[in-house]
Amino acid sequence: MNMLRSAAIAAISLAGLQAAMADAVAASEVLMTITTADGPREYDLEALQALPQTSFVTTTLWTEGEQEFTGVLLSDLLADAGITEGRILATAINDYAVEIPLDEIDDIAPIVAYHLNGETMSVRDKGPLWIVYPYDMSVEYQTEINYSRSIWQLDRIVQAD
Repeated sequence: MNMLRSAAIAAISLAGLQAAMADAVAASEVLMTITTADGPREYDLEALQALPQTSFVTTTLWTEGEQEFTGVLLSDLLADAGITEGRILATAINDYAVEIPLDEIDDIAPIVAYHLNGETMSVRDKGPLWIVYPYDMSVEYQTEINYSRSIWQLDRIVQAD
């Protein structure tokens, strides 16, 4: 009986260790690359979370009910990468791409969300990164242009100018 109990405890401990290791690997996995004239800069979840965080609750065209999004302001992320003017080309895993002029990015929106309702987002759930606007905050955010710029599965940004 003691042997069975020891085996069960070992299995539980191993499962916990594997889960912790998977979380550590996921945190250090490159989620996005931002390329400027100075070259590429890679961001993993830890690097994104080190930037100032912002959250808001909104509904979207692609989800049911209100959702809480947490991430980094796109303006802060671009400033961190050294992009302060011009335009960017934001591209998703499936190569869907949109151009966003920096003068149409403000200090409220959009954000590059890495959490949806407090959880990291899998590729299946539009993650791991999603450009999101606080659509319910103002009709100014409820435009076809902003909806088209709401890229999920975002994985790269290139300075266009």
